[in-house]
Amino acid sequence: MPTQVRIFAMPKSLGETLAATPSASLLSKSVNGVTNSDTNSAVNGNTNGNTNGNTNGNTNGHKSEPIASPKMPITSIIPEEHRDGGITFAAQDDLPKLPIPDLESSCRRYLAALKPLQGSREHIDTRIAVDDFLKTDGPDLQEKLQNYALGKSSFIEQFWYDSYLNFDNPVVLNLNPFFLLEDDPTPARNNQVTRAASLVVSALGFVRAVRREELPPDNVKGKPLCMYQYSRLFGTARVPTNQGCQIEQDPDSKHIVVLCHGQFYWFDVLDDNSDLIMSERDVAINLQTIIDDAVQTPIQEAAKGALGILSTENRKTWSGLRDVLTREERSNNADCLGIVDSALFVLCLDYTEPTTAAELCQNMLCGTNEVVKGVQIGTCVNRWYDKLQIIVCKNGSAGINFEHTGVDGHTVLRFASDLYTDTILRFARTINGLAPSLWKTTSPDPSKRDPESFGDVNTTPRKLEWDMIPELTVAVRFAETRLADLISQNEFECLDFSAYGKNFITSMGFSPDAFVQMAFQAAYYGLYGRVECTYEPAMTKGYLHGRTEAIRSVTEDSINFVQTFWADNPAEAKVEALRKACEQHVNSTRLCAKGEGCDRHLYALFCLWQRYVDGQTSRSPSSAGYSSPMDNGSFRDSIVGSPGKDSVNSMDIDMQPRERNNSTTSNPRSRELNPVPAIFADAGWDRLNNTILSTSNCGNPSLRQFGFGPTSGDGFGIGYIIKDEGINICVSSKHRQTKRFVDAFEGYLLEIRRVLRITGRKAATVKQTRAREIDQTKTRPSNRLKARGRMITGLDNNAMRLRLTNGSSTGTRSPAEESMLMSDDELGGYGFFDAGMLLQALKARGDAFDANEAKPSERAAANARRREIGKKLRLAEY
Repeated sequence: MPTQVRIFAMPKSLGETLAATPSASLLSKSVNGVTNSDTNSAVNGNTNGNTNGNTNGNTNGHKSEPIASPKMPITSIIPEEHRDGGITFAAQDDLPKLPIPDLESSCRRYLAALKPLQGSREHIDTRIAVDDFLKTDGPDLQEKLQNYALGKSSFIEQFWYDSYLNFDNPVVLNLNPFFLLEDDPTPARNNQVTRAASLVVSALGFVRAVRREELPPDNVKGKPLCMYQYSRLFGTARVPTNQGCQIEQDPDSKHIVVLCHGQFYWFDVLDDNSDLIMSERDVAINLQTIIDDAVQTPIQEAAKGALGILSTENRKTWSGLRDVLTREERSNNADCLGIVDSALFVLCLDYTEPTTAAELCQNMLCGTNEVVKGVQIGTCVNRWYDKLQIIVCKNGSAGINFEHTGVDGHTVLRFASDLYTDTILRFARTINGLAPSLWKTTSPDPSKRDPESFGDVNTTPRKLEWDMIPELTVAVRFAETRLADLISQNEFECLDFSAYGKNFITSMGFSPDAFVQMAFQAAYYGLYGRVECTYEPAMTKGYLHGRTEAIRSVTEDSINFVQTFWADNPAEAKVEALRKACEQHVNSTRLCAKGEGCDRHLYALFCLWQRYVDGQTSRSPSSAGYSSPMDNGSFRDSIVGSPGKDSVNSMDIDMQPRERNNSTTSNPRSRELNPVPAIFADAGWDRLNNTILSTSNCGNPSLRQFGFGPTSGDGFGIGYIIKDEGINICVSSKHRQTKRFVDAFEGYLLEIRRVLRITGRKAATVKQTRAREIDQTKTRPSNRLKARGRMITGLDNNAMRLRLTNGSSTGTRSPAEESMLMSDDELGGYGFFDAGMLLQALKARGDAFDANEAKPSERAAANARRREIGKKLRLAEY
């Protein structure tokens, strides 16, 4: 069955655009074709059926044709077809659907998630509410959900889109996450223009591979993952309307938009076959041209007309401002807006050079806030938050900020990883032409093509010159002051922990993710003496159109661990409690990855009840722009994404469904006739949906940091990356002692390592090749010459202690070092009242080692003796 889509007009030169007659060029295409035919209803080819929740088409038994209006784009029908021989979506038809869990099982897991967060009396009330739900509303809603899911790709998908698209608050700091890329490994490429051009060319190679279905599909342990999200990554925009936001997309987009000093530029980069029409050098020339032009306008003046700041407004306010931009059918503003909306992505060239990790993270998440002479000149005005953005600072530091509705972190991580990998491989091919390529096929060399073969393209940058009418000037001013407030209300702290990472954790027999999750619990408990609701997403992309399920990290075992850890208990008891808590977390993660969690299931039941009460079940979804496709029309032209080796975690921001879809319905009379089901009226529902620690594990060696804003006023937003020899975290909060929490986390990591070593468990050693085993197994070399020389096994005592204190460059220790630490009594005996001093005490221990170093005269004598040891070699000619 063909899918209805709205098509953006392809950008033309400004002269052509101004001379053109009004048509579909004003706006864009909506994914899966939900079109507002009037101000009161939405038309959707995948309507929800009758009031019983059955999904057998709309009430007329056929699709309603979209109605064009001056404010809405024209709709056309595009059949969805696979490319012959494509590999990207080859497994889509074989993916199972996300299962609807058993109602009793979900309620049991719901109670288990709440028990450690509630007092005994409160938990008794919740159990009574759950029992009532199971006897009354629950079975009926479960049956409605099963009927609703018939013919749909996923029972939760539409509700999940609605939760994002009906979000009224600004998306910046609330929804959009960021990735901070590692610096380019070739220092000469770490300047703004070179790095940006390299990333753009790599991104276009990714776009081409997706469109040609040449991108290898994701998999976990050999099992394919759903590739659907990748169709939402490029040429996509989140567009606000009076009825909520909608996702609009141009599937044939071939240009990019560049933002510099708040000013907009664009140029084509692909031809009609998605082949690149510009080399990296051509792109670099264009970017330098744009920078040279942008600096001609004083930044104070440019900031006054920086329309990108409007995308940070409240969504209803932004919708009204878009109406101002598009209300004249032939206006320059409407056409400029269409060019921005339909771009493949936005490239932001910042003039700042953040130096610290925290400053870089803030710049990638929300930009800088810098007011000079009453005018905002920070990078916060150099953004467009409704689209995928690649951000490059003046010093070459780069990151990605993305609109989160249609894609999860796992998807964007694959894009970021391939970007980083391709830049390295392309550099390698300049050294050795036989170096491999990341892509199955590559674009023909643009420099060797006939210019006529490019088609109708504009390769020279063009500046979008908005008509700044008084309404827009005032709107930009007030949007900026509100954003400055929002930025000022948040703070960010980062930790690049290098003492150990995945290798050490796994050598001790723990799951790295579970180990870090327990670290968050222990750090928080050490500061506050209590635990709070914690959220971590588990990826469910093993199912068709799978997104995420919520892992509830706080369990009875985790509480037992943090209480045992901060009390005066033997090291063995602490480790055993940690092991049980981690095992429970691993088991929960596995269940959630199989779609057997309770959160999404109960949220779907809540949404279905709310629709039924509000009389929504016979109409189209409220998201007005993103709908769950039917089985026989599933959208498949997407891409790939893979965070790391067999990872099941995926970055996702806790959306707080209760906060946005409150059980008090919009129809008071309906509510009187249909009281809120007991489980949703109970205080436990609010408690579980008020996340204090919103965490997400998403990353690999291509990323330095990733993160997002806090999801509640008194909470922390924690993004973390577990690398082989380190752990990177970025923590945000609304000034809730963020630095102190990060210090407590670091102190815990150092202390738990000491505890693990004391227990005498398997020591963490550097990964070795099999060749190293020879020295361990052989007792005597057979060759007399090979017996010469002393085997080097470690450092002298003082040097070893210094290395243990300060950490090696790799974050690991030799077996000799491990044994020294295991025999060292060290700190010990810390309770949670000492948590604030733990990190300082550990660092002070290092200072004490320094104080015990040998005197200068003793060092000089030792050095004199050392110079006479061994045979002096003759330097070879270079």
